[in-house]
Amino acid sequence: MQEQWQRQLPSWEVKVALRGSALSRKQLEEVFGEMRFFWPRICFFPLFVTTKGDRDQTTPLSLMEKTDFFTAEVDEKVLEGSADVAVHSAKDLPEKLPQGLCIAALTKGRNPSDSLVFRKGLSLATFPKGGKVGISSDRREENVRAFLQEKRPSCLHIRGAIDKRLAYLTQEGFSAVVVAKAALERLGYTLPSILLPGPVPPLQGRLAIVVKQDDLFLRRLFEKIDAR
Repeated sequence: MQEQWQRQLPSWEVKVALRGSALSRKQLEEVFGEMRFFWPRICFFPLFVTTKGDRDQTTPLSLMEKTDFFTAEVDEKVLEGSADVAVHSAKDLPEKLPQGLCIAALTKGRNPSDSLVFRKGLSLATFPKGGKVGISSDRREENVRAFLQEKRPSCLHIRGAIDKRLAYLTQEGFSAVVVAKAALERLGYTLPSILLPGPVPPLQGRLAIVVKQDDLFLRRLFEKIDAR
């Protein structure tokens, strides 16, 4: 059976819907690299999509957990046939996928922890009392307050892509921001940081490949990188 699939692959092109951020592009590279190991002739053609979560930079993410805030428009491209698959940060998946779609694979992913990233020149030892910390969820705020309890941090909700949130350290006078360790790794950032103790969202650091439920060929294709 596998040999038959390999004979089809030289002409197989996979149209992939995803968000257009720098992080999403790195995630696509990661999925492509894993797939090329099993299917050397496979080709990915990206279709970049702007989602509600990209346009709306004010709604707190704590209100959007387990919704399609970052996925609806991307998944719609698969449903309408403009794309074959969608690639998502697995933690962004809604509680229930749109009818007709399924998860073909959940990758092994990267470190699922959160990182507390410090402004240049600061560390845990030199963190100022009352220093501003950028967070993007109530859970992250609770973790920061518990970890920096004696420092009495001022936690402020911030939004935006990773580079925008990191810019708060240099442009807005923040002492630290909290971002996913996996995002820092994928984007190649080497910044003064420590892993932040406390709970993290389910599936953080992993990637989800979504396809039409009745597309048995693609489901079989991507099962090679499924780490469930």
